[in-house]
Amino acid sequence: MATDSTGPTEGNLKAPQRHPLAWREADFWDEKALLTELERQFDICHGCRRCFSLCNAFPTLFDAIDESKSMEIGGVTHETYWKIVDQCYLCDLCFMTKCPYTPPHEFNMDIPHLMLRAKAVKHRNRGERLRDRVLTSTDAVGRLAGIPVIAQTINAVNGARPARVMLEKTAGIHRDAALPRFESRSARKRLAGRAAAASAVQPAGRTRGKIALFVTCYGNRNLPSVVEDMWAVFAHNSLDVRLVPEERCCGMPKLELGDLEAIDKLKQYNIPRIARLVDEGWDITAPIPSCVLMYRQELPMIYPDDPDVAKVREAFFDPFEYLSLRHAAGLLNTHFSHPLGKVVCHASCHQRVQNFGTKTRDILALVPDTEVELIQRCSGHDGTYAVKVETYDQAMKIGRPVFGKIAAADPDWYGSDCPLAGDQLQHGLGKNAKPVVHPISMLRRAYGL
Repeated sequence: MATDSTGPTEGNLKAPQRHPLAWREADFWDEKALLTELERQFDICHGCRRCFSLCNAFPTLFDAIDESKSMEIGGVTHETYWKIVDQCYLCDLCFMTKCPYTPPHEFNMDIPHLMLRAKAVKHRNRGERLRDRVLTSTDAVGRLAGIPVIAQTINAVNGARPARVMLEKTAGIHRDAALPRFESRSARKRLAGRAAAASAVQPAGRTRGKIALFVTCYGNRNLPSVVEDMWAVFAHNSLDVRLVPEERCCGMPKLELGDLEAIDKLKQYNIPRIARLVDEGWDITAPIPSCVLMYRQELPMIYPDDPDVAKVREAFFDPFEYLSLRHAAGLLNTHFSHPLGKVVCHASCHQRVQNFGTKTRDILALVPDTEVELIQRCSGHDGTYAVKVETYDQAMKIGRPVFGKIAAADPDWYGSDCPLAGDQLQHGLGKNAKPVVHPISMLRRAYGL
């Protein structure tokens, strides 16, 4: 056990403690200081190696060390450090589930925040590829795809083999990668003017009985049916339901790129609008775990002293977490009319690191004659990682154990809380696979809505 001047310390026997991201400090952007810290933490990883199976960042690091002349971190070039950084997609699982040296341990390990810092320095000093800028500019792409003929054209191009080969050569998007379809009739258009007001709002614990949906760019333009299903499920549970009136991207795609300036602009737009709803008594949820995580963890780490950010953090819920809290208070509607049979549910990484438990499985298991198998392992999608030509093969390798488990189970229904991960699951299972279904859509079916 480590000791200090006051006596024994608890090392890492306590829960991991995140420190705020010190991106306002000059040292954060000092590349020399960054490389020194990368070397320090990489050397500790080298001596431990517990995270070798989480993602490709750690095998890339360990292989580089093992193949160096010294077989120590000092034998790895700084240019190789950037290759390691490129393999990290900021899932946070190493910090939350594996690392024994996170704060309050004296080693003060936080690989996800170190990788974010490195991505930010790289973005500022070296810029970004046009492909990466386009892939992470979800609002701009969504607005363009909102034009019906444009949406049809994008979907046609994405489904045509010759066009995909050309896209791979010119833009670096893998020809076989699963790309989302765009819907010109967005979730906001479909739900415009719709109202769901409970006859009597019933608070329960942390929930206030009034829920506003942060639609998200993906939910709005790529999977509006899931947003409709979420609305229907919440309304069926006697909740006041509305949409967040105005929103832009949560910022997670830009976070994965290290573009903190873009995140700041998105935060300045979104946070005041959401905070206003919180002040009016509304809880907030979103159909994408990454968006929930952005407001519950990432933005609070970037803006630790912003009271509106803190206010939004406390009011933001995962949808099944919210339903579970209502169920604990006896307020969940459990009158299900349709059994689901055998269900395989994939818990995405960005949901798992929020540490609220297996609420999706627990709620679906309430449906009579329903057996739920939960898979807690990375699907390999990881934002833009699975569509880039340089990382597609690795993404498929990461997801292969999940694909295999689903195929072996041969379920009646399968899906992921993350719709993008769900697309990856269907892609990995092959052309003859059953369509993937979001768990909230399964729940709507169970209600017979």
